[in-house]
Amino acid sequence: MTSNNNSEHADPERLSLNWSALLDALIIILVLVAVKQFFLLYTIKYAGPISTFTAMAFATWRLRARGMGWADLGFKKPESWRKTLLWSGAAFGVIVAFGVIGGEIAEQFFEKADPSNRFGNIEGDVPMYLLWMVLVWTHGAFFEEMLFRAFIINRFGSFLGGSTAATLVSVVVAAVFFGYRHAYYQGLYGFVVTGAIGLGLGLFYVWIGRKNLLPQILAHGYMNTIGFTARFLGLRS
Repeated sequence: MTSNNNSEHADPERLSLNWSALLDALIIILVLVAVKQFFLLYTIKYAGPISTFTAMAFATWRLRARGMGWADLGFKKPESWRKTLLWSGAAFGVIVAFGVIGGEIAEQFFEKADPSNRFGNIEGDVPMYLLWMVLVWTHGAFFEEMLFRAFIINRFGSFLGGSTAATLVSVVVAAVFFGYRHAYYQGLYGFVVTGAIGLGLGLFYVWIGRKNLLPQILAHGYMNTIGFTARFLGLRS
């Protein structure tokens, strides 16, 4: 989680059209899509996590190639853990609010898909539950926020020049791709809902200054933990 103060990210508002930033973003999107599609031939359960772990390696490589680190994108020790925890509660509220809004919109057009074919029957299965807890906190909470919020938003924003408008466009791009990433097992309904959640988290990340990614990571982890605990207890599919 090291940072380089001489990085190109240090003053994004002064950047003109940055083709190297676009290349970085496209590499990560390509890796996420290609690796997942390949492993879907063998496993629907773990194709997503495998692609995310792989993309993290590529993203770290691209950041280092630009003289940057994850700390430049907000993944670093916060100045105040108390404030971070409070912000994580606010981020959790964003997930709930945008999820509800996305669900209301999705219900007008699409049927809700059954995700059990991906997660399997973890009800009462302690080892499987613990495995998914590890995955949802690594692949889901940490890596998805680092990739879909921090990396894609910042690299697309840098490509477009770093202006406020460029940042908003990059937030939308990241949200659409985040929704797409979940459509293979959640259908178009899930595409809309997770896309809406991605939009909310992206706006939240930008709103708090892109200096602390941990609130979104923690909130994402809270939501995943609730969902998988409910599956383990037989309260949802």
